[in-house]
Amino acid sequence: MTAHFGNSLTEQRRLLAGAAAVLLDAHTVIRVGGVDRASWLHALLSQNIQGQPVGASVEALLLDPQGHVEQDIHLVIAEDAIWLWVGAERGQALVAWLQRMVFRSKVEIDDVSNRYAIVATIGSPLATAELHWNDPWPATAAGGFRYASAEATAHAAADWNYFENLVAIGATDAVFADLEPAGTNALDALRIAAHRPAEPELDDRTLPHELDLLATAVHLSKGCYRGQETVAKVHNLGHPPRRLVLLHLDGSGHELPAVGDEVRLVGAEAARGRITSTATHFEAGPIALAVISRGVPTDARLQVVSPTGQVIDANQEVIVPPEAGNVANLAARGLTRKNLMGGKG
Repeated sequence: MTAHFGNSLTEQRRLLAGAAAVLLDAHTVIRVGGVDRASWLHALLSQNIQGQPVGASVEALLLDPQGHVEQDIHLVIAEDAIWLWVGAERGQALVAWLQRMVFRSKVEIDDVSNRYAIVATIGSPLATAELHWNDPWPATAAGGFRYASAEATAHAAADWNYFENLVAIGATDAVFADLEPAGTNALDALRIAAHRPAEPELDDRTLPHELDLLATAVHLSKGCYRGQETVAKVHNLGHPPRRLVLLHLDGSGHELPAVGDEVRLVGAEAARGRITSTATHFEAGPIALAVISRGVPTDARLQVVSPTGQVIDANQEVIVPPEAGNVANLAARGLTRKNLMGGKG
């Protein structure tokens, strides 16, 4: 809710030390009850929901029929319900879609957003939270696939043990009586440095492969869900058209680019991507996440250009490599179309 409390660099250190917390922007919080809740959500979303143990933290995607990401959903499996939350800007669309998909399933959908806030911590959850979601990043979930170098991702995200804590709105003051407040700028800096994509990286063309979300949010053999055929085709037979990169920015101008600024090859006028998140990290300096064309060479010199013509030089750190996808070798493996489409549909 607050960008910073005076010094974002200091706030980053306090977050990593477990001495601070961040009150996040408004979220839509949904409680799904009923005996069919797990099987119903399992059929709708990209991740395996059935059989998850009580207390499990799950990331799942709601895709459109063409496989583009509509929602990146954080789920917690409770004993008597499954809890979901997304940013408030996308939340009402998710509630409406879930309500349309009930049909004869025995599920109960309750929007409880007015009762809860989401407080972020790093290192450990809040003891007073009613529930907490522990980010599965940078591990690769069962049934997932990571395009990025596992070693590079683990190094970048070595300190990214991230929790989102569900706290009753009336209890937030007590949280910050024990912990110092930190701003969203500090949290963004740590997230970007960890190579962690989130809602800011999404647009209406995003495929999960472009952000390496197959690692934590997609189960490649669980069966049919909306958009599943595109996910399987791109993963097995094609390449995602874009890829996520971390940019190390020239800080001599003392200004960060804005979200949406163009990423170009040095000396070229055509945009080859866009900035999605920016921050100044306490060790790495000014950094950003960007989604760029797969065809941009990994050693290319880049520039970030604003609508007013401001230019910032940038060096890319590869997250999703250009060769991502195309994992199937049909001749060698003898795979069938059914195999490539992720199992039984």
